[in-house]
Amino acid sequence: MSDSRTDSRPGLGDSPTRAGRFRFDREHPNYKWVVLSNTTLGMLVVTINSSIVIISLPAIFRGIDLNPLAPGNVSYLLWLLMGFMLASAVLVVMFGRLGDMYGRVRIYNYGFVAFTIAAIATSFDPFQHGGGAIWLIAWRVIQGIGGAMLMANAAAILTDAFPAEQRGMALGINQVASIAGQFLGLVVGGALAEWDWRAVFWVSVPFGVIGTIWSYRSLHEIGRRTPGSLDVPGIVTFAVGLTALLTGITYGIQPYGGSTTGWSNPWVLAGIIGGIVLLGVFCLVETKVAQPMFQLTLLRNRAFALSNLAGLMSSVGRGGLQFMVVIWLQGIWLPLHGFSFESTPLWAGIYMLPTTIGFLAAGPLSGWLSDRYGARWLATGGFLVTAAGFVLLIVIPVDFQYGWFVLILFGAGFGMGMFSSPNTAVVMSSVPAGQRGAASGVRGTILNSGLAISIGVFFSLMIIGLSRTLPGTLGSGLRDQGVPGHIADQVANLPPVGSLFAAFLGYNPIKELLGPTGALNQPGVHGDVLTGQQFFPHLISGPFHSGLVVVFLTAAAMMLVGAVSSWFAGDGRAVPDDLVPATAPATPAAVNTNGASAESAAVATESNGSAPADPTTDGHHAQTHPQTQEH
Repeated sequence: MSDSRTDSRPGLGDSPTRAGRFRFDREHPNYKWVVLSNTTLGMLVVTINSSIVIISLPAIFRGIDLNPLAPGNVSYLLWLLMGFMLASAVLVVMFGRLGDMYGRVRIYNYGFVAFTIAAIATSFDPFQHGGGAIWLIAWRVIQGIGGAMLMANAAAILTDAFPAEQRGMALGINQVASIAGQFLGLVVGGALAEWDWRAVFWVSVPFGVIGTIWSYRSLHEIGRRTPGSLDVPGIVTFAVGLTALLTGITYGIQPYGGSTTGWSNPWVLAGIIGGIVLLGVFCLVETKVAQPMFQLTLLRNRAFALSNLAGLMSSVGRGGLQFMVVIWLQGIWLPLHGFSFESTPLWAGIYMLPTTIGFLAAGPLSGWLSDRYGARWLATGGFLVTAAGFVLLIVIPVDFQYGWFVLILFGAGFGMGMFSSPNTAVVMSSVPAGQRGAASGVRGTILNSGLAISIGVFFSLMIIGLSRTLPGTLGSGLRDQGVPGHIADQVANLPPVGSLFAAFLGYNPIKELLGPTGALNQPGVHGDVLTGQQFFPHLISGPFHSGLVVVFLTAAAMMLVGAVSSWFAGDGRAVPDDLVPATAPATPAAVNTNGASAESAAVATESNGSAPADPTTDGHHAQTHPQTQEH
């Protein structure tokens, strides 16, 4: 796996000189910890940014003077919410393949640069209204491209740096930071938005600068490269197909015609069907081109295929937990307990911290245990624990006691942490060394796609659940407070998505629904009661619980699918083409003018097909990886 190429840049190595005091050569026994800390920082800032706008959207839209709930503005809301995730999901496989071809550290470093530039540009939005929203969306997409470069190569760089017996622990820490970042983003975004909406984007700048300089000065190319040409037809069909599919699913939550959702909208159907067709064309292209972006033969590897299916189930379920619990807290529980609607976004993030704590408690531990006892039991058990958490969220009342809520969220987070570390280790250890970048890209695509899919799936399920009982309940409640019957019926029959988005954004839903009608100012209408903190939460509690039953039972079923997949994926201990023959460290005389050693040339020759024979059929070479001997 190592090409033992000596870096010609001055100051590298473990020399006691001032220039090299804080820098490690690739052969230094502590180098792998430098890799772990840097890639963990990269994954943390990327995933925090994937969710940081969720809680801070109200402040952002106030900052650019745009009402996201006004007709015609919902698209701005959706794209600001999903632009980052969509770019990351679509491009991560391509950047993984580029990492395999040109160097994983190189693409990773470029990712930090792109991410940081976009963070700076986003925080200096010069426009207002729609122009301001388009500026933010465009730079968020570019930031997502940088995030895709980081996500595509972080796990592969870690896998290259750590010996097999420590990979689960290392990947576990990295993965837990990644998933925890998605929940920490809620708190960070809410807290910073209370100060200044631009600070939501400023916060990424210092971490991006530090990460860029640190990664450039400290990380080395030690992975096996697989030279080849760029698969342009594969990239185009995959990118366009996945974009169309995820966009269609997301727009399915908007009402169309007389329907409360948009699943019958011809454009939504065209996006979904067209996306699936193009992804089918992508699979066909990959079997025909000489240098495919992704080797579809990897899907014949049971551990790789089933572990990625389990990862998809976990990602979709995690997104459902995140979005639905945020709406639950902001629309019902927090107002009932004295919080104004405007303050609920921040407090929703804070009250969800037990989930993050559960991740942090389970992730490194499960990674350490999977290194010693295998991944199967831990991954399967983690899914079962999470499924139990989803069921318990249905059992507790909508106006719950927070102590029980804390225990359930902690348990769900702990279960996801139990699964994530072993699953990542199985995925990354089940592929040949020369394809780790592409494999890491596939994994990143699946995780990011799962979050995007969760928006369409779980919002649609909740809307369907609410549409059965909310119109009658809302109409009756409005009439009881003096609202004229025709206005009450008109508002009650509006698609529930309006109320959901209002609660999700920290707006008073009743004020948003009745404000345009002028009913709040009419004689006999109890406007103070209608716009108070108690009316809407009490009114929606029953219908919302009906929607929660549908949502969380679906999520629990997904966790069971993930548990079965993890069980049959196994422990992933057989690592094909993972260990390369040990060779003596390269001497200065062995380094050519480009800094490449003789072994590097040999590796390149092997990847082109004229090398010595492949590993033995059991997936191991006769000799041991040099790093393994350190332990």
